[in-house]
Amino acid sequence: MSWSDRVAIVTGASSGIGLAAARAFVKRGARVALVARTETTLARLVRELGERAASFPLDVTDHAGLRALPGRVVDRFGRLDVVVNNAGVNHRGEVADRTAAELEQIVDTNLVAPMLLSHAALPHLRDGGVIVNVASLAGKVAVPHEAAYSASKAGLRAFSRALGVELSARGVRVCCVNPGPVDTGFFADIDKVPDLVFSQPMSSAEQIADAVVRAVESSAREIDVPAVSGKLATLAYLSPRLFAALRPIFEKRGARNKERYVASKRASRAVN
Repeated sequence: MSWSDRVAIVTGASSGIGLAAARAFVKRGARVALVARTETTLARLVRELGERAASFPLDVTDHAGLRALPGRVVDRFGRLDVVVNNAGVNHRGEVADRTAAELEQIVDTNLVAPMLLSHAALPHLRDGGVIVNVASLAGKVAVPHEAAYSASKAGLRAFSRALGVELSARGVRVCCVNPGPVDTGFFADIDKVPDLVFSQPMSSAEQIADAVVRAVESSAREIDVPAVSGKLATLAYLSPRLFAALRPIFEKRGARNKERYVASKRASRAVN
C-alpha cells in the first residue's frame, strides 16, 4: 500500500510501542494523530516528527472525548485511514490485592476504549482502512497475577476477530498484534512481573512497531511477536493440561531470565 498522505490515529503515542509506531508511520509518509494523556510530551514529539504529526491530548478512559476523536482528526487532516489502539495499563498482583478501581481501569483502558474508538472511527474509515489492536500473548494464555490484564486482552482479540468479519464487506480490515514481553516502562515495578512473562524472548518497542506496520500493509488478521512464542501460546491455549504441566519449567526459565534482565539494567544505569 502507499503510505503517502494516509492518516492514522495512534493511542498511547507518547512512549514505547505507540511512539515507535508513530515514528514508523511518519517515516513512510503518513500523517499521525498522537493520542496520550500528557500534553507537554505530545508537543515535544510534534516538534520531533514535524508537520505530519498533530497532538490530541486525551485519556482514553474519557469516553466522550474518545467518541469525538475521529471527527476531530478528520477536521484536522481531512481523512482517516488507520486506527491503532495501543494505549494500555496493567496492575499486577493477585486479584484479591487489587482495588476495584484498578480492575476497572484495566478493562476500561485495554478493552472498552478500543471498542469505543473503533466504533467512532467506522463512519470515517474508507475502503482499505485498517484497525490495528495491540493485544498480548497474555490474551491467549491466562497469566496468574495478571488476571484482569489477560481477560482484557483476550476480550480485545475476540472483539477484533468478530469485528473483522463484520467489516470485511466494507473493505475495512482489523488485525491484532500480540506482543510477548516488551522492553518498555511496563516493567518499571519488576518484582511484580510474573516469572512466566520472562520465559519468552524480549522484544523492543521498535520490533512491535514493525509488526504494526505489517498489520497495516498485509492481509493478516493476527500477528504474534515473537512468532515462536505465539505458537507456544496457542498450544497452551488449546491444551490447558499440557500448559499446566509445563508451566513450572517455563517459570524457572523466566526467573533466570528476569535475574539477567535486572542485572543488565543495573549495569546500564551504572555506566550511564
